Amino acid sequence: MSVSVLTTVRRLSAATAVAAAVVGAAALPAAAAGHHSGRSHGVVYISNVRYDSTGRGARTNVALNQQWVAVTNESRRAVNLNGWRLSDAAGHTFTFHHYSLGARATVRVHTGIGRDTRSDLFQDRRSQVWDKSDTAKLRNDRGRLVDQVSWNQHRATGHPRQGGGRH
Repeated sequence: MSVSVLTTVRRLSAATAVAAAVVGAAALPAAAAGHHSGRSHGVVYISNVRYDSTGRGARTNVALNQQWVAVTNESRRAVNLNGWRLSDAAGHTFTFHHYSLGARATVRVHTGIGRDTRSDLFQDRRSQVWDKSDTAKLRNDRGRLVDQVSWNQHRATGHPRQGGGRH
């Protein structure tokens, strides 16, 4: 009887270990597994927005580059953003090309013309995109909505992680 109990305990331990491994693998963030789930407020999200560079010289490249959307990766692994799109309510779209957002990193996507770096990308536009009342949407390479933030001149709405102002 003791051999039978010992064998049963071993089998239960092995089954428990396999179940824990399966549950652990399923619980990994989508970015860590190399897939983008498209669920809102995942590991990659819109963390900040600076909009509406109206006023004197608003069409200058300097003013346009003061207008940006920040995208943050809070995971421990880099996320390949190739094919991801950032768009506004009017349909202006920026597509990420050959860009990987590092672990726990943020990139600002500026409206104007500039030289891309790891932390700053440029849309190379000659007119503003983000207005006083607008919505920024981030979609993954499969077109699924990953995150969105809307605002008007008085307040911003988004998810709680981002806090209050986005201007």
